[in-house]
Amino acid sequence: MKTDKINVVKVGVGVYIVRDGKVLFGKRKGAHAASTWAVPGGHLEFGESWEECAYREVAEEAGIEINNVRYGFVTNDIFKADNKHYITIAMVADYVSGEAKVLEPEKCEGWDWFSWESLPSPLMITTQNAIKGGFNPILI
Repeated sequence: MKTDKINVVKVGVGVYIVRDGKVLFGKRKGAHAASTWAVPGGHLEFGESWEECAYREVAEEAGIEINNVRYGFVTNDIFKADNKHYITIAMVADYVSGEAKVLEPEKCEGWDWFSWESLPSPLMITTQNAIKGGFNPILI
């Protein structure tokens, strides 16, 4: 049986940045999971640690400074509408400085800070799955 596309599972890293009891979320556009709210993040690159990926993705997408990057949670995420499958590593980081800017306008409409009790909707499946598993970055 011949197929035009080989399906692979990819590894993503999402960064839950905590500032004054709130977490940074952006509204996605142009890529998979468009129109959902998600934290900064992206693909883990070959040879990169999870922490290195977190620092890189936050700098590339939002341009803010973070520190104290630490492991949060792992989710198994299947994006049926986009025919994609990710293992997503949720990292938690503390906000240090800067204002979140849209540095990839083709991928994000804008950034805002939300309390964990009042998250925007709809959330990207990665955050939905993390919440179902009991994840709360404020407590880590």
